[in-house]
Amino acid sequence: MRLGSLFTLLTAALVELSSGTLTTHDETFQPDHILRVSAKNISVACETRYSAVINGTSPGPELRLPAGQVTWIRVYNDMLDANLTMHWHGLAMRMAPFADGSVFASQWPIPPGHFFDYEVSPTQEDGGTYFYHSHVGMEALTAYGPLIVNEYGAYPHYYDEERTLQWGDYFNQTDKKIEHGLEAVPFVWSGETNGVLLNGIGVGLGHTPGTSDNQSTCSFPVINVEPGKIYRFRWIGATALSHLVMQLEDHLDRFTIVQVDGGEFTKPVTVDRMQVGSGQRFDVLFRAKTADELANEGNKTDYFMQFETRERPTVFRSYAVVRYSTKPDWRQSIPEVKAPVKPPFNLTNATYDWLEYKLTPLYEKKDGQGMPTLSEITRRVTLDTWQVGSEKTNQTIWVMNNLTWTMHTFQRPMLVDIYQRGEEAMPNYEAALENNGWDPRVQAFAAMPGEILEIVLQNHGSLWNNGGGVDVHPFHAHGQHYYDIGSGNGTYDAEANERKIQSLGYEAVQRDTTMLHRYTSNAGAGVPSGWRAWRIRVDHPGVWMIHCHTLQHMTMGMQSVWAVGTAQEIIAIPFTESEGYLTYGGSVYGNETYAPKYPHYFDPSQS
Repeated sequence: MRLGSLFTLLTAALVELSSGTLTTHDETFQPDHILRVSAKNISVACETRYSAVINGTSPGPELRLPAGQVTWIRVYNDMLDANLTMHWHGLAMRMAPFADGSVFASQWPIPPGHFFDYEVSPTQEDGGTYFYHSHVGMEALTAYGPLIVNEYGAYPHYYDEERTLQWGDYFNQTDKKIEHGLEAVPFVWSGETNGVLLNGIGVGLGHTPGTSDNQSTCSFPVINVEPGKIYRFRWIGATALSHLVMQLEDHLDRFTIVQVDGGEFTKPVTVDRMQVGSGQRFDVLFRAKTADELANEGNKTDYFMQFETRERPTVFRSYAVVRYSTKPDWRQSIPEVKAPVKPPFNLTNATYDWLEYKLTPLYEKKDGQGMPTLSEITRRVTLDTWQVGSEKTNQTIWVMNNLTWTMHTFQRPMLVDIYQRGEEAMPNYEAALENNGWDPRVQAFAAMPGEILEIVLQNHGSLWNNGGGVDVHPFHAHGQHYYDIGSGNGTYDAEANERKIQSLGYEAVQRDTTMLHRYTSNAGAGVPSGWRAWRIRVDHPGVWMIHCHTLQHMTMGMQSVWAVGTAQEIIAIPFTESEGYLTYGGSVYGNETYAPKYPHYFDPSQS
């Protein structure tokens, strides 16, 4: 682009947007929350691991944000030798520009010894369950925590108390060792999970409860409940690799799903088991047994929740305990629990049918805002996914439409590049249409506000060594939530799926993370084997991502960057106020001796 054209573009942006001022975030500015990320040896899953921790722990502290208000969250990078960002998973479109936390897509990472203030503004409709996590390398193995947006008004269902159930993986290698192996030639796999944790607690592979010096982290996690109460269980999938299936002993049909992936309320659906993949959230009403029911069962207090990994070469099985008590000191007196002699359940191996075409909105959408019909679709983008060997580097990589993307792909974050170079940094829309949705020049997908997209995630057998293996992928979208219109085996057939939707009377809910299943472990090299389809009313310009949420697959390139809109539509902060975002360690990154300056994007009086 010529310099004059870029000047015209930036001038237009300045005219359209009211000019604000930069605010110095010195000692007079008090963020609403502070997260300090450091690295140290921690006791976890009966072992010791060098890990990224948040405010000294993993998981990090629970953050509670008010709906309809602006919240500032300060994130310190106290690690000595690693970059950092923080992503607010599921809070699509609720962050100021440069605050999504997607490294090298929307922002430069936070350098060691610096901090960054994230401006987040949930709407009044966003009350629900989310989480936050690092978006750099493998740090999200331990650098994560629950994020709750408090309801603005009354909750549509009664409950007495709530419990947060955040699930994570344990790997006994360091983040850097895993990452280096995944990027190495020859390829070195991370291995399977060495443990599944609930709120940071669990028993690692090859251990029994209480076999470490720190027994509090080498035990079955306990969920304390009281008889007769109704609990809101907030299920959060923060695993790196594991797709979990679980069931609670002698409590069939006591779990009712009422909300998914944050703010979308569903018509109540009662299930006999739970499943959760990386990035997913479910709000579930749990009806505890009454005192009379417990008495009829011999006043039993402890019930095993059996959970197992699925769709992996090996199965990891462990337990949590739902514990009933009415004693005043019951929270302090937790006896050690041993594993049952025989597992209570023979859990299903089939994960691909759970809740498919079952979740529907509790509230009717306004005209033009509900699930688009097939006839409304203006463009279909099929993302063909498979594992291949890179012809350039000989690395083992994942691709979508033959495009692989990692945090090393761009020399600078794409959003930064757009602010600096305008349309020259943007994917050409016509070129993208001719190349399966993405422009080879900038290696990014293109979309425009007003489009109604159908995005099809199409699984294939691996081309790596022509092995034909098929994997599962929890696909996550930044930017805005989508209508999940189902999944199936084989190759996507739009007409057949629309007939199924119509025959079921199915109205899809909005999600941000859903599973691309597999229906066989080996389909043959390049053979289509399973699909997931979304519909999106594109309405929010910006730089967003669609990626598999399995951390290993992200490291191996199963990510895509999307530029939505024109450069002029994307540049939401006047150039004179955005300069601090445009360089690594720029003036929006503070440290012990420097107070950063920020434009305040959201008007607090209008939130």
